[in-house]
Amino acid sequence: MYLQMKILYFLLCFLLLNVGVRILQTRRNFSNNNNNEGKDNTSLSNMINPISTLLHQMNDTQLFWKSSFTPRIKGNQIHRTPKIAFLFLTQGPLPLHPLWEKFFKGHQSLYSIYIHSPPGYVPDFPFSSPFYQRQIPSQVTKWGEISLCDAERRLLANALLDISSERFVLLSESCIPLRNFTTVYNYLIESRHSFLYPYDEQGPFGRGRYNPGMLPEVNISEWRKGSQWFEVNREVAIEIVKDTKYYPKFEKFCKPRCYNDEHYFPTMLYIEKPNLLANRSITYVDWSRSSSHPATFGGNDISDEFLKKIVDEHVCEYNGKTTHICFLFARKFTPDSLDQLLHLLPEHW
Repeated sequence: MYLQMKILYFLLCFLLLNVGVRILQTRRNFSNNNNNEGKDNTSLSNMINPISTLLHQMNDTQLFWKSSFTPRIKGNQIHRTPKIAFLFLTQGPLPLHPLWEKFFKGHQSLYSIYIHSPPGYVPDFPFSSPFYQRQIPSQVTKWGEISLCDAERRLLANALLDISSERFVLLSESCIPLRNFTTVYNYLIESRHSFLYPYDEQGPFGRGRYNPGMLPEVNISEWRKGSQWFEVNREVAIEIVKDTKYYPKFEKFCKPRCYNDEHYFPTMLYIEKPNLLANRSITYVDWSRSSSHPATFGGNDISDEFLKKIVDEHVCEYNGKTTHICFLFARKFTPDSLDQLLHLLPEHW
């Protein structure tokens, strides 16, 4: 009888222990699920410190919807260090990445990087590189088509998921930084405007591309042209991502030889947010060699005189005052320019 009671006692203890373990596992799973939900939805700490991997399963509709919310936080309820989101729209490799790595070094808390490259392209950046695992889910793009604007909106939307992202710079694999990181950071964070120039070109390559099908959303007098390589603040970025009013019109009526990347954002923002635009670019390009494509610069073009001309010999307006700091970036530079740039450009930073 004693032996039977002892066996029953041990069985009861084992049963209670097993139940206790299951309860703890359930609570842990519930807590983890809540934490994961917080990362996706409402946890401020997770929004400020987003997950390191950029891979997700959202389609564009879900992504744009989620990223278009505007945090409405009054006062200093949370501590947030504003960051600049560097958005690289590339055709594959980033051959000038050693120059960018030199530019970013020592400023990890003040920037984030997002790369949209062709689907299936797998970069080989080492773990120590700021470009490591910064690819976002991408789709095929074609020059001049709405898919290029989709990629730009995709980059903006992914960056907007980080609540600390305050400024957004669109760059290509041929872009270089003209000034040191601190100068770039302060210039953009303190700017009262976004840097995009929607201009009214009344010839065949401007108003000549307008389609009356754009009415009533876009009148020909509102039709604008501009460079796709923009820099915008958070308010303007959200305006771009959330748009459902103008996008269908451009998708349907702006076909080659009407190029969406030259007209969609300039026209939309000219109509919706004209007071937030500086009406100039901060990315230098040289159109002196051709009227259809900007000049390309190789290793033989890079000299102290060349860099000084780009960096110093310009005058523009910044926050209502005249300045010689007009361009923060430049394009188009070939891979064989890297060695000369690494050797000479930091001296101009």
